Amino acid sequence: MRRRTLGLALLLVLLAVISVLSLAVGAKPIPLADVWHVLLHRDGTDDSIVVWERRIPRTLLGIAVGAALGLAGALMQALSRNPLADPGLLGVNAGAAAAVGAAGLFWPLTSTETTVWFAFLGAGIAATLVYTLGRGGMTGKANPVQLILAGMAVTAVLASFTAATSLIDTDSADRLRFWVVGSLAVAQPGELQLILPFLLAGAVVGLAISGRMDALALGDDAGRALGTHPERTRALAIIAITVLCGAATSVAGPITFIGLMVPHAVRLFTGPNQRWILPLSMLCAPVILLASDIVGRVAAPPGELEAGVVTAFLGAPVFIALVRRRGVVAQ
Repeated sequence: MRRRTLGLALLLVLLAVISVLSLAVGAKPIPLADVWHVLLHRDGTDDSIVVWERRIPRTLLGIAVGAALGLAGALMQALSRNPLADPGLLGVNAGAAAAVGAAGLFWPLTSTETTVWFAFLGAGIAATLVYTLGRGGMTGKANPVQLILAGMAVTAVLASFTAATSLIDTDSADRLRFWVVGSLAVAQPGELQLILPFLLAGAVVGLAISGRMDALALGDDAGRALGTHPERTRALAIIAITVLCGAATSVAGPITFIGLMVPHAVRLFTGPNQRWILPLSMLCAPVILLASDIVGRVAAPPGELEAGVVTAFLGAPVFIALVRRRGVVAQ
């Protein structure tokens, strides 16, 4: 208990520190004293405009997207009983990209709000298709292996479709090229308000079933003996993952490896208890995402690297280490 409390306090402090740094660091560095001043006095100066109109929306979106991806990753690993699982296995990212690519063939996606809805719709359709195939039909019962195999198949098909739309429409290819990398750089003030209801709904469902996920980890028979309905719990977990990842992906693109890395870092403090893993993953993921975004801002001046590129650089070595670690799949 003491170790978990220490981890919670450490993550809260790190999140506060990294949020302040996110307001100060960038192509135009702003001293921390000036950041504090413009937060208290929105006076219309250049620093005030940069902080209020660009960096505050970007930071808040990073916190929201990171929390969603962290919780979704922890849920996916608990659902599949596989610590190498990632939320993208449900086809959410591929579905969002395919929907945006297809919509670009028929409509000029000039506004972020329009892109968000198409991406969210595609994510939902893809996850529904994966769940239906994983159940072997509407009356069947899914298991983690079936869901993962179905997710891989649907993801492959949708990725091919997205590539085809890019070849057909070069303008669509230009839009997708930036979006599929995953970035917080295009954050707008209204985007967080648009996805916040979905993020809150997904978080409420995900946290509400945390105790049931512990029972589900013991297997379906043991879960039933402990009073848990495995199929219902699995369906609720998939709904939460889809809503969380769909909302996050729709505004920031498919940022990879956050959902894979974060639960492992959290388990160092919590052990296998999902009641702690899920909420602490919501705190840890924004720290990593904002830190990656900050590194990307200063890594390649005068431009910047997208956060998705930085998280991939961080996540790939972690993934390789996990694969090489003996017995990791049995955790």
